[in-house]
Amino acid sequence: MLQSRDGLRTLSGRRVIIVGAGPGGLATALLLAKAGVHVTILEKDEAVGGRTKTVEAPGGFRFDIGPTFFLYPQILADIFESCGERLEDHIKLERLDPQYHLVFESGGEIRATNDMDRLKAEVARIAPEDAKNVRKFFSDNRVKLKFFKPILQQAFHTLRSMASPAMLTALPHLHPGRSVDKDLRRYFADPRVRLAFAFQTKYLGMSPFRCPSLFTILSFLEYEHGVYHPVGGCGAVSEAMAGLARRMGVDIRLNSAVERVTFTGKKADGVVVGGERIAADAVVINGDFAKVIQDLVPETHRPRWRDAKVAKARLSCSTFMMYLGIDGTVPEALGHHTILLAEDYARNIREITDGTLSQEPSLYVQHAGYTDGGMAPRGQTSLYVLVPVPNLKAGIDWPSVREGYRRLVLDRLKLLGLGDIEDRIRYERIVDPTQWRDEFFVHEGATFNLAHDLMQMLYFRPHNRFGPGLYLVGGGTHPGSGLPVIYEGARITARLLMEELAAGRVPVETSGLPATSPLATSGEAT
Repeated sequence: MLQSRDGLRTLSGRRVIIVGAGPGGLATALLLAKAGVHVTILEKDEAVGGRTKTVEAPGGFRFDIGPTFFLYPQILADIFESCGERLEDHIKLERLDPQYHLVFESGGEIRATNDMDRLKAEVARIAPEDAKNVRKFFSDNRVKLKFFKPILQQAFHTLRSMASPAMLTALPHLHPGRSVDKDLRRYFADPRVRLAFAFQTKYLGMSPFRCPSLFTILSFLEYEHGVYHPVGGCGAVSEAMAGLARRMGVDIRLNSAVERVTFTGKKADGVVVGGERIAADAVVINGDFAKVIQDLVPETHRPRWRDAKVAKARLSCSTFMMYLGIDGTVPEALGHHTILLAEDYARNIREITDGTLSQEPSLYVQHAGYTDGGMAPRGQTSLYVLVPVPNLKAGIDWPSVREGYRRLVLDRLKLLGLGDIEDRIRYERIVDPTQWRDEFFVHEGATFNLAHDLMQMLYFRPHNRFGPGLYLVGGGTHPGSGLPVIYEGARITARLLMEELAAGRVPVETSGLPATSPLATSGEAT
């Protein structure tokens, strides 16, 4: 990171446009603004956050649209600290205990907690022998994260980077030939216990039976560093980032849909919005990679990711969402996060992967009001229900099956003690894979971006430096999905961009700016 006075003087006056005000775009903007770069964020929606936003529905019910909790806040805290601020002065994070309540349809339950003695006792209730290996699992994954962390912080722009010292040092601890489930078999014999440490692969939209074993660190991060609820919803985090960015001089323009990125030769040098070209020294794209890259960047400027390759890319699953405003309360036992794991979980996952709409799906329920009374009016309840389903490549006719699947999900909720809610529904919104595509601009409705298999990670994932003057940030870019990983990706993208700006490899081009463009005015923060 360029922190020297010379570096900051070099970057002063440089102009960068960020397309999209999602978590990655906002984090990148903070880092660039701190270094003296003039940053303009162009966001097509009327609010910041992308899918990481909180909306208020009629009746005063509040819902997170996408992410519903905060994991490993240290990375974002570091970004705030680099801007001279403390994260806790902007956002109140409530650490959850229990983190979630796992209900196994096959029998048994685990109230997951980071208290190791209590967690062992929870595991021992269903698998006494497995409880003996809980601490061993955490000890081994603590080492795994130690060696994998430098890889998450590294850019992978050449094949040589796959043989970096950090990579070679970490490789013996990552076991790339194993799946998450296979790795967990070394510790836990009971499939229910393995699920307690494997279902987190769904954060990546992947199966624990196919997801690379390095992702056992996901459950480790939850237990070791905590699962948090941002008071006011996850959108409060996006709003806090945007507020700080504005105070640092970042120009955030809402309702500003970018039509395309412009190029001079091979170099990105601006964007077109509302028919007007706005020039910049570099452009950062923050959006669903497979969708936005095809919409904004001509094939000639993405030789490694032409349309044919994007079409063949392996994608994550999608989700069937229900946002429900309920009159009255729900059983106290529901807790903040509850996960129903299907009796035949392996079949459920196989159906999602194979493109079949499961009739006995697993599902996740967030009852944010358990922790945060501001998420619903007094005496009422906001429920967020997520069901993993195949993405649109499966060819499911959602208009015809939507109502029937709604009924099925409501019936499944009865297994969690929510048998009387239908008559009490005062607000309801459903988002199926077609709406993820049409309303949220998610390619094929694949909610969690490109799949995280070995051939779509590190060097093989879209690069943070995508081309001359063109950068990417977000879940479809290295290092991948999930808020803490996206924030780490923002640090990589900002670092690469600042290094190139300071070195002069991305030239300043201010000629040809429209006289009416704010970017044409020297010295004006954008």
